[in-house]
Amino acid sequence: MLDFLSNIMNSFGAAIVVPVVIYVIALIMKVKPKKAFQAGLNAGIGLTGFSMLIGAYTPVVTPVINRMVEVSGISLRVLDTGWQATSVVAYSTQVGMIFLGLGLLFQVVLFLTRYTNIFMPSDMWNNYSFMLWGSMLYIATGNIYLAIGLMLLSNLYSLACAEIVAKRWSNYYGYPGCTMTAPHHICSVPLAIVVDWILNKLGANKVQWNPQTLQDKLGFMGEPMSLGLVLGCLIGLAGNITRLGTLEAWGEICKVGVATAAVMCIFPKIAGVFASAFTTITDASRKTAKSGGKNRVWYLAINDAAGYGESATLLTGMLLIPIVFVLAIILPGNETLPMVDLIAIPYMIQLIIAISNGNIFKSLISGAIWCVGGLYIITAVAPVFTEVARDVGVALPVGVMLICSFAVMTNHIMGGLFLIFLTQNPLWIALSVVVYVIFYVFVRVKKEAIHEYLERQALGAEYQPAESEVATKG
Repeated sequence: MLDFLSNIMNSFGAAIVVPVVIYVIALIMKVKPKKAFQAGLNAGIGLTGFSMLIGAYTPVVTPVINRMVEVSGISLRVLDTGWQATSVVAYSTQVGMIFLGLGLLFQVVLFLTRYTNIFMPSDMWNNYSFMLWGSMLYIATGNIYLAIGLMLLSNLYSLACAEIVAKRWSNYYGYPGCTMTAPHHICSVPLAIVVDWILNKLGANKVQWNPQTLQDKLGFMGEPMSLGLVLGCLIGLAGNITRLGTLEAWGEICKVGVATAAVMCIFPKIAGVFASAFTTITDASRKTAKSGGKNRVWYLAINDAAGYGESATLLTGMLLIPIVFVLAIILPGNETLPMVDLIAIPYMIQLIIAISNGNIFKSLISGAIWCVGGLYIITAVAPVFTEVARDVGVALPVGVMLICSFAVMTNHIMGGLFLIFLTQNPLWIALSVVVYVIFYVFVRVKKEAIHEYLERQALGAEYQPAESEVATKG
């Protein structure tokens, strides 16, 4: 059964699985089959479009980033080999395969019993994040029950974070009734809220660096496509600094600039098709609420690719590439060299961007703090991950001592839980459970107030809940 589920995910992927889920949910909500099919098809088209666009963009930028790292001559003990290695590890271990089925059942039960209002199985692929940490713990301790406990508790923490930010992410990225639950990124929510509050107290919200204000101030040069062109060329310049006397270097600089501008231009159009898939479900939900039925506000988990190319997200992510790289070099005690996953930073900061409402200045600070914490987490856990990777047959680059995935393992909460469970100390493990219970109860009781607070922080004091929001609470 577990092999069958794994084969489904590997054979069909999110672009097929998610549309089927949307079609079934739409039918359950009494949407006509034709309309439900169209919604599912639009979701599949959108996800495929995201995949094709990001897939075409990554090979253009990655060589430039790799060259930037190589030119620096810095040699740290832990090399970032990309998220792909972590997914291979997660889907290649016994404990990982157990959670593939157990996690699916767990998430469905939590949703149906209304323990959570997040339908997480629609983004089942990203469960590999839980599977990774569980696999690492199992290899380190040999205790399969402890590993399963870690994965389940990590899942619960992730869902609580998703409950907090679901409405804000949905409103900012424009996907009605949807949220992003990728476990490796969702855990940035508590830090993002605290740092955003501190920055606002310090007056950072007065620094209006977002795509709209930049366009107003800079005119044509402030448009997303123009900003993408300039920023892409700057990244290209950083990666070709030692060979500026060659025509090849300038050709690559221009290609990166145009490719970044292309993402800025094309991404919103694909996002519009993808968003239309969820309008059908949202409309059906509102009709049920107006008819007097007992309904609730719930969110469908969608792939983190849905926010990658949004203007503020991509601009902030590209700016963070050199910042994070320099920080990795100068931070005392850090042994992690981010490399392959630097291009994945726009995935990593989506919750930070949503909470700051696209404020690039504040997001740069919050994103840098999140990434710095991740560097130290990875430094602590890389030896265990490398051992697991070797056991499942992952080939290590020549001369590399330890490997990691910067995008997936930059996770303060799950990394912290892993280190706690690694002690096998019942008191520390029990404390992590107690902290979760307090966290969950607080989120459950204060959820509406938290949502309204985030909207006020993001949109200003003039924010008032819409009548539709009030009507559908339940």
